[in-house]
Amino acid sequence: MTTISAAILLFLILDPLGNVPVFLSLLKSLPPRRQRIVLVRELLIALAVLLLFLLAGKAILDAMHIRQESVSIAGGIVLFLIGIRMIFPPADGLLGEVPDGEPFIVPMAIPLIAGPSGMAAVILMSSSEPERIADWTLALVIAWGATAGILFSATYLYKWLGPRVLTAVERLMGMLLVTLSVQMFLDGIGRYLAPTGG
Repeated sequence: MTTISAAILLFLILDPLGNVPVFLSLLKSLPPRRQRIVLVRELLIALAVLLLFLLAGKAILDAMHIRQESVSIAGGIVLFLIGIRMIFPPADGLLGEVPDGEPFIVPMAIPLIAGPSGMAAVILMSSSEPERIADWTLALVIAWGATAGILFSATYLYKWLGPRVLTAVERLMGMLLVTLSVQMFLDGIGRYLAPTGG
């Protein structure tokens, strides 16, 4: 996987376009200046969490005696389920109900930005090719930066594109995510079944 393809994968997982309506709903009661402050804070918390899982992912797996193939298969399943929910969203939204008031960490930073699928993806990257940690960090920063840009322009995007177009784009991203998740699952199965040398 190249750095760009990893960044695209992470961008799809972070799903900023799908989060636009949720973020607007969560922040609508706050004045515009406070909205920007809260958004910056939540984005930075999410980046810190994802970097922690990226940098410590290998150690976490080793401590729990989990094989890389298991993470690939489990990550594929989780991404598949997230993608299906993006294509066929439940009535109460992608992640269910969200609390009122000013959000702090939950639900904006975690799980809307740094969700289980994002954490699983960065752990998978760092554990499969730990020598490329600089590439994975760059990919994460690129995906996070694109996500931040979209979420900062959420109000304009919502007015410009409208809810129908945003829904269509989210479902298209869901289809791409389902495809990527199936490939991740098959890669994990392939590595598990591959004969060992010697």
